Amino acid sequence: MAHECGGQNKPYPGVTGPLSLTEPKQQDIELTEKLVEALKPHNVFESEAELNHRLEVLAKVNELMRSWIKEVSRQKNNIPENLIDTFGGKVFTFGSYRMGVHTQGADIDTLCVAPRHVERSDFFKSFFELLKSQPEVRDLRAVEEAFVPVIKVEFDGIELDMVFARLALPTIPEDINLRDESLLKNLDEKSVRSLNGIRVTDEILHLVPNQENFRMTLRAIKLWAKKKGIYSNALGYLGGVSWAMLVARVCQLYPKAAPATIVHRFFLVYSKWDWPSPVLLKPLESDNRLGYPVWDSRINASDRFHLMPIITPAYPQQNSTYNVTQSTRTIIMDEFQEGLNVVTLIYEGREEWSRLFERSDFFHKYKHYIVVKASAEEEDHYLEWKGYVESKIRLLVGNLERNPNIKLAHIMPTSYGPINESEGQYMCKWFIGLVFGLVHQGSQPGANVDLTYDIQSFSDVVHKQAIHINLYKEGMKVEIQYVRKKHLPQFVSQQILNHGKPRKRVSICKFIFHQFSVKRIVTEKGGSSASTVPAAGKADISAEITKAVTTGEDDDTSQESSSDTHTVATSNGPVASDPESMQWNSEESSTNAGTVNKDDELEDKSENAVGSPSSHDSTPDAASKRPGSPFQNDTPPKKPKDLEQQIPGSPMQVDEKQSLTTTSSSSLTSSSQHFVSSQQHQPSLSDAATKSISNKHVDHHPSNELSDLSSPQPINATGFLPPLKNSIKLKLK
Repeated sequence: MAHECGGQNKPYPGVTGPLSLTEPKQQDIELTEKLVEALKPHNVFESEAELNHRLEVLAKVNELMRSWIKEVSRQKNNIPENLIDTFGGKVFTFGSYRMGVHTQGADIDTLCVAPRHVERSDFFKSFFELLKSQPEVRDLRAVEEAFVPVIKVEFDGIELDMVFARLALPTIPEDINLRDESLLKNLDEKSVRSLNGIRVTDEILHLVPNQENFRMTLRAIKLWAKKKGIYSNALGYLGGVSWAMLVARVCQLYPKAAPATIVHRFFLVYSKWDWPSPVLLKPLESDNRLGYPVWDSRINASDRFHLMPIITPAYPQQNSTYNVTQSTRTIIMDEFQEGLNVVTLIYEGREEWSRLFERSDFFHKYKHYIVVKASAEEEDHYLEWKGYVESKIRLLVGNLERNPNIKLAHIMPTSYGPINESEGQYMCKWFIGLVFGLVHQGSQPGANVDLTYDIQSFSDVVHKQAIHINLYKEGMKVEIQYVRKKHLPQFVSQQILNHGKPRKRVSICKFIFHQFSVKRIVTEKGGSSASTVPAAGKADISAEITKAVTTGEDDDTSQESSSDTHTVATSNGPVASDPESMQWNSEESSTNAGTVNKDDELEDKSENAVGSPSSHDSTPDAASKRPGSPFQNDTPPKKPKDLEQQIPGSPMQVDEKQSLTTTSSSSLTSSSQHFVSSQQHQPSLSDAATKSISNKHVDHHPSNELSDLSSPQPINATGFLPPLKNSIKLKLK
């Protein structure tokens, strides 16, 4: 849909007309030049030689593709020799390379289009073998079971992601236009998904008013997103196509603006966007002529629960941010607001563009982390295992989010390798920062926080599905550890830890009572709880939280136990629960801690301590928020009856093919004197939301003990991993 503005004849694409047609000022032009200079040190521009090398590689791959189609055609019955040369076949590019915003060393997304007599199975067998025989090929692997099946390969130093589409045509013309919707007729779903990449890329370029300004702005936004750790579709953030559509929409709203202005407007618009209102580059089509599933919240009830919908412009329209969770949306919105603050300072002349591209302060923001390790014994197995585990980590984040005692689970998309030889050669680590929230009504200072079910179910899904798709090999492991901030140097190099500066904390009294309202607060001494807080009592709460932070935030070192990092090992397959060994009790915790204090005695006497079996059993909110958690001391935890049934807005999606048959056991225990609620704020267009964005605060507490959960062991004769035997305990004081 095009719009005419100000009586002009020039149409502007988009679901609405432009917000401004102002021409760039001299300041905008100068800031754009400074922006380009700030981008150069980050290798976002390729040299002419590098661009030519990419073209040469693509030409070789295209020739391999055409010769392969000829060979497959010869093997088919009833195909005359004189027709073999006419079948054609072509390799297309899409994604960042086709948009012209790829960086140095970036991979190239490619689409291999073949005529109707060439099967997908041929692509993953004979073409795979053809690639393997090429001397330029390295790190070749096929991911045939992926949502969009792909072959990953490094060809003459250039990484390629190759997807396949079989068109319902006898031949593939050299000048074929894949934007033609009629080409989707009679195609299988995997071919439609494969074609969707190039169709979306071309449609985005067609819908922006100025492609050069769009490209420069997108380069800046992609670099910023990568530096802040929010660039990963697989882990619940935004992928390249999503960032491109966000930038394209701002370009539609400000069609004549310079790139520096568009960057500022980008943060201004999306820091105040009223999610889950969708971002659209053109109106949704009501006429679904070919019958493919399309995103439309007016028709599909399930689409209304998507948290951050960004809709692709090409038919069939899909939500490109399906994986976004509550935590990742909160983190992205926080970065939008921080980006707006920085760019505003840049326009005021008080900061340089380099400030915008500083690395994330992830390793300084939290005091509690979970480390997910993936390892294998051979290089080929490791590459396959790493990609598979990475695609599943968002399930663990979703599990943690639904724990009623966890307010935020922040996954860093970057994986880190071993820092010493003892960790093994083929191993990588991902880090998840945790923020704990307020405890429930009626709680005493001693509180139980159960993370075992969350971790156990994640491990079960990873290993069982790996076995199901014949991916699992002996030596493949997933290990999960809890670690405190001060022990991070044992897991990641000091050079990486030095990146990113801690953000300046805003006064805690500026909390905004928005999505996660403060309703109860546990006092420091008596453990008594307040009931629901009226509006008039918010000042008192802020004062109480401030007191808790100032008295308890910095004393974690003196109260720590001797063990702060612990391996969390999980098993695969059904496990036999032992209530006596799995269930937490306060006496055991006190004994393991080596100290008995007033809070520990209260834990022994309290039947309503948060996280205890009696507390969970009498708290329907906790039960409904995380179905399947163990609530009874004398009853082993049971599997959820329906993994697909979720709370409205719940971010985690469980694969339909995999049902968990595992029962989880043990509890992660915590004792808290000061719990501070971190307020998550979702900016909108309302007046209240535009006034301030609250920073997240939490009083972090030292750990006491976290027993081992053993890492998945080699599969035994029954086809399952050994049962979980040890409990995990974490004491937060």
